[in-house]
Amino acid sequence: MTITDISFKRIQQLAIPAIISGIAEPVLSATDAAIVGNIPEFGMESLAAVGIVGSFLSALIWILAQTRSAISTIVSQNLGAGKLKDLQNFPAQAIYFNIALSIIVLFSTYFFVEEIFSMMNASGIVLDFSIDYYNIRVWGFPLTLFTFAVFGIFRGLQNTFWPMIIAAVGAGLNIGLDFALVYGIDGIIEPLGIKGAAWASLISQFSMAVIAFVFLMKKTNISLKLRFPLHHEIRRLVSMSLNLFLRSVALNTALILATREAAALGNEYIAAHTIAFNIWIFTAFFLDGYGAAGNILSGKLLGERNFKSLWELTKKVNLYNIIVASVLVLVGLILYEPVGFLFNKDEKVLSVFYGMFFMVLISLPLNAIAFTFDSIFKGLGEMGYLRNVLLGATIFGFIPMLYFSKYMDWGLLGIWIAMNVWVAYRGVALIIKFRRKYIPLI
Repeated sequence: MTITDISFKRIQQLAIPAIISGIAEPVLSATDAAIVGNIPEFGMESLAAVGIVGSFLSALIWILAQTRSAISTIVSQNLGAGKLKDLQNFPAQAIYFNIALSIIVLFSTYFFVEEIFSMMNASGIVLDFSIDYYNIRVWGFPLTLFTFAVFGIFRGLQNTFWPMIIAAVGAGLNIGLDFALVYGIDGIIEPLGIKGAAWASLISQFSMAVIAFVFLMKKTNISLKLRFPLHHEIRRLVSMSLNLFLRSVALNTALILATREAAALGNEYIAAHTIAFNIWIFTAFFLDGYGAAGNILSGKLLGERNFKSLWELTKKVNLYNIIVASVLVLVGLILYEPVGFLFNKDEKVLSVFYGMFFMVLISLPLNAIAFTFDSIFKGLGEMGYLRNVLLGATIFGFIPMLYFSKYMDWGLLGIWIAMNVWVAYRGVALIIKFRRKYIPLI
């Protein structure tokens, strides 16, 4: 059996395409935020609406998109154990499982959007804009889940290049459509405002799903024909997905509570929070590229029972991600003022943003460690522990700090202090578990 290559070159081959593909979804949201935030009329309200809807949609997407990690883990572990042929009908069954979940969730939320966004403290014109934006963009939800399931298969096969191509096309298309549909083109397209941003995202998501389907058919031997009986790995997929589902509920509870509390502070605060969150999520997926390399290779190494290389891999990808985080912090310091101006030009919004953006920069090294270990643990199939860590971080870390900061009247700064406590808790818990369980196996 061929020993898994964990050299610098191999890790870069996996990580760099994964970085590009990983930032596609945050690029969609960040582009929407930047474009609508600069609409001459109601720019601040439009930005607030995109922030509220983006937070909720991200919650839905990342709760269910965790099946991508489960699919990748199962494929990579079977690949490492030399049992890839045994998977047979598993990929098609996994993809249909993902699509079915997305459709159920879509219709369980579609008819209650006004109540949902009202609970997130949206009101007046911000609530109206939120509903308009959501009612269009939500139809891209099943398309995104299909694309992510295909990405999971590709990752399990140790390939991040094809997802990179798909994501790059989608992100580029979204940027072009945002300008054309939000602002309009004289004599050709009427300006659609925030609805234009939603249509741009939906069209981009449709395009990515089509390209993912074509790549799956042309580049692999995998069939999408649904055959029974269910593959025995489907039971493990459901178990992993359930644990990751509960983990993501905890994760997104924190993100939604942060958005809700920011909205309660006022429109300029939720607008500033939207800018900060879009930068945070963009850098998070940027850092997730090396995490993806760790995820892909750790699953294969576990299949090989090669724990010495697993420890070497863990040290390497953490080091690389800390370096990336440091570079991102430096870029953030250099562009401290221009980056806010890119999203919105309202003086009140920018004043709030500049007063707390440093907290986003502080979070980056913490994110680098937490997200890298998180991805490695997914590759190792440790979904139950990941669930427990997120529940603990949210219940015992984030929520107490969030409401303590609210009691102390720390405003948006306090919300982001809670975010940093939340991430630090996750990183420490994962380091402790890895050292206790896997280092002794070397």
